[in-house]
Amino acid sequence: MQQAPDVHQAEPIPDAARDAVEALLQSGDLFRYTAPENAPVSLLETEFAALIGARYALAVSSCSAALFLSLKALGLPRDARVLIPGFTFAAVPSSVVHADCVPVLCEVGDDYRVDLDDFTAKLENVQAVIISHMRGHTSDMDAIMAACDARNVPVIEDAAHSLGTRWGGRNIGTIGRAGCFSFQSYKMINAGEGGIMVSDDADLIARAVILSGAYEHNWKKHPVLQDAFARWQNRLPLYNLRMSNLAAAVIRPQLPELARRVRQGRANHDHVAARLSASPWIEVPTPLPGEERAPDSIQFNLRGLSDDQTRAFVEAAAARGVGVQVFGMSTDNARAFWNWRFLPDLPDLPRTRAMLMRACDVRLPVHLDRAELDLIADILLDAVNEAAGPARAFGT
Repeated sequence: MQQAPDVHQAEPIPDAARDAVEALLQSGDLFRYTAPENAPVSLLETEFAALIGARYALAVSSCSAALFLSLKALGLPRDARVLIPGFTFAAVPSSVVHADCVPVLCEVGDDYRVDLDDFTAKLENVQAVIISHMRGHTSDMDAIMAACDARNVPVIEDAAHSLGTRWGGRNIGTIGRAGCFSFQSYKMINAGEGGIMVSDDADLIARAVILSGAYEHNWKKHPVLQDAFARWQNRLPLYNLRMSNLAAAVIRPQLPELARRVRQGRANHDHVAARLSASPWIEVPTPLPGEERAPDSIQFNLRGLSDDQTRAFVEAAAARGVGVQVFGMSTDNARAFWNWRFLPDLPDLPRTRAMLMRACDVRLPVHLDRAELDLIADILLDAVNEAAGPARAFGT
């Protein structure tokens, strides 16, 4: 049997990053505020904002930290209700809890996007919204922003999986009041850990900068409105969620690689999606009009299979060397809302639950070649045919 590719191996870090890290190690200058200007973190913020099309950026320790700081910077009252999708990573409701707010979950459909009817119904009683573009699948941002703007409800975009994705010609993360991105290892840009918040709102960013740990007069090293900083200095607590110069030195040389990675990731996804869609047991949701995804994985729904057959599919694929995660069947999966037991009064969300019990996730890193992609598709097709049974697989 041909060996399946290693889908967990990341692209090598560019040599320029190694040179930058070595220079930092020689200088010992790892703290972002040591240098009077042009520290690697400061340069990253300027470069990333220009890349994504935002006025301001704040680099922090993780995307979770960026989400938390975005909520705190909004100045929401304690126990404010924050509407989030029922399909997201546990870090999203966790950030709401950390911000002393209450998560409100809405239904998500088979295409992994928010159910707009349920979203709109629950929007009446919330003070903020986080939209997770889960695994890069973008909900209808035109409808969401229209509904939220009409009610003066601020929107934060959880774009952890969506760096490079566009909606109506705009970069995801620049549509809401703030956008939050991840540099964790399994993202388009890999620093192991790290995150960044972007916004066009100078006052919002100023509050987030101070909250992130710009104590005393370190905020003067940020190119944001200085009067906003002066207004908030010593009036906000410090959470110390800063990014180090080492992480920024690893990230910055990867920014020029993003466009290529997006092209390759989309081509890889679309090739495998076309192969899998030939199966009667697999459905790959299509993009919404105006959505240009930047995927490094593929998600699909199993159709007409029982729980036992679904488990058999996962086992058959694993035996051939391809790992498949079924979000609702993976033990303690952090993306299955019923595992968020730190939340009181979890809703049932029957539509989201049913989707998660058949929604599959397979990594497709951008470095895979066409032969490796075809091997993954062959394995998945063979596995689903085996799980469905000979008679069903051949339609007899």
